Amino acid sequence: MLTFERYEKILQLLEDQKVTKLADLVEATGASESTIRRDLTILENEQKLKRIHGGASLMKSKVDEPSMMEKQQQFTEEKKQMGKRAASFVQDGDCLYIDAGTSTQAMIPYIQAKDIVIVTNGLNIIQEALQHQFRTYVVGGYVKSGTHAFIGKGAVDSIQQFRFDKAFIGTNGVDINFGFSTPDPEEAQIKQLAMKQSTQSFVLADPSKFGDATFARVADLEEAVLITTEGDDREFFEKLTNVAKVEVVNSDDLHSHS
Repeated sequence: MLTFERYEKILQLLEDQKVTKLADLVEATGASESTIRRDLTILENEQKLKRIHGGASLMKSKVDEPSMMEKQQQFTEEKKQMGKRAASFVQDGDCLYIDAGTSTQAMIPYIQAKDIVIVTNGLNIIQEALQHQFRTYVVGGYVKSGTHAFIGKGAVDSIQQFRFDKAFIGTNGVDINFGFSTPDPEEAQIKQLAMKQSTQSFVLADPSKFGDATFARVADLEEAVLITTEGDDREFFEKLTNVAKVEVVNSDDLHSHS
């Protein structure tokens, strides 16, 4: 396959899947892993894609937001391990805020603590929490069709009635300067409030969020403990660990459970 044909194939796969793993690109093109890595670097320099841990994703606009269905299909193993690590911070009797999203949802099956209370703005979190028989409260408001998150005045009024021991928050961007961010200002407001009402905050984010600054800022990096995996961009990760409190699920954890 000629170089330009490989580029076309890579971009077509990304168009179809939004996020593609390195192994899938190798299989689709018949090229070596080192060739595909080089291709991805070139295409990233041309701003046609974004390199992420173990593959590539489409370039996104600041206000683009993946749907719940898209999120459920991406970084499933990383999310399980981040969820497991997040759940290890939960103690008996804790009142938790668990944000809408698939990374935060992944922690619920791993919670071993007793007598906890969960407050959430996520339709998917409600279902997961009830399935595991946790006492669950829901904030009101308008439900977004794409992400199934409750937002708006009803959610804001509702969340102000609670105080939390720990808040577990999802994010769409992790940027050294802009901090944690999300495409929707109304959803950003809910995340901010939950963190403000909480004694301690955790943000769960896979490395595809590294270096992204989406439309609405949620918080500075130092305002929460970031639970993540290391990713391929060592330079970014080093900068990240200098400014943020980072809990790393290492590659051994991932491989031993894959």
